[in-house]
Amino acid sequence: MKNTRVLTEGALLASVFAILLAITTYVPLLGMITVWALPLPFVVYTYRRGLKAGLLFWVVAFFLAFVIGGLVTVPSTFIFGSGGIIVGELYRRKLSGFGVLIGAGLVYTVNALLMFLVLVVILGENPMQMAIDLTREQMELAQSTLGSFGQTTDQLEQAYELINNLVYLAPVMIVGMGVTLALITKLLSYFLLKRLGHQVNSLPPFREWSFPKAFLWYYLIILILAMIGAEEGTTMFMVIWNLFPLLEIIIAVQGFAVIFYYFYQKKVTTVVPVVILVGAILLPPLLYIIRIIGIIDLGFDLRKRISGQKK
Repeated sequence: MKNTRVLTEGALLASVFAILLAITTYVPLLGMITVWALPLPFVVYTYRRGLKAGLLFWVVAFFLAFVIGGLVTVPSTFIFGSGGIIVGELYRRKLSGFGVLIGAGLVYTVNALLMFLVLVVILGENPMQMAIDLTREQMELAQSTLGSFGQTTDQLEQAYELINNLVYLAPVMIVGMGVTLALITKLLSYFLLKRLGHQVNSLPPFREWSFPKAFLWYYLIILILAMIGAEEGTTMFMVIWNLFPLLEIIIAVQGFAVIFYYFYQKKVTTVVPVVILVGAILLPPLLYIIRIIGIIDLGFDLRKRISGQKK
């Protein structure tokens, strides 16, 4: 009876995955939505049946993917299947919300790196460089046919320089893609498992988010190196070019968390910090202030001082 129930559940979830994959592959507009749900069958089955069962389900999914779309759909099954299995297993082990997010982020980041390397091998060229060359060609074509759109020569040169430097951003884009996929999978999985009656750990409220103090030192070191400068094309240049924006995002998140914490302590509606968040994204000078707040919080436990003032 138990084996029958397991097989029935597996067949049902495999059918759900096949339908989601078919829609994602052949219905572009709707597929932009269903693609985010591809890991969910793996999450549910692994959470309920364990890691070995999840891996077996993954093998079945590869077969279904090949039948539905041939080799084209295999990468999607690899990426989202592995992500779903990891999320389901970490939830099953009762890890914290951050633990699940970090585990999923690592898996998706490794997957994105593997896909990037596969593209390099197949194409024989860096995909980022190909995208940059195509962008430059389109800009030059538009400039020759429509003029410079009122931009000065210096502005155009800066735009071209920025585009050329994008080739060094492949690592940070891979990490960003991995974290984004992990966050979406984690959130969707949490709501689905809760809906199915399972007890799973959620992420802590945003106001309680905090990174290790070591990130402050990483940020200051990279900031000093960026001020000193490095020769373009060197390893140091690539390290600075990739780590600096990542660390700036981390420091900004720390600062936004302080803002949300402050208004929560003051019992002010959440609308206020949300407006500040949106305004800081749209207005870079305000974002600098948020980063300063994040630096102070990492260095001097600003939130503890805020809660101490309330007492």
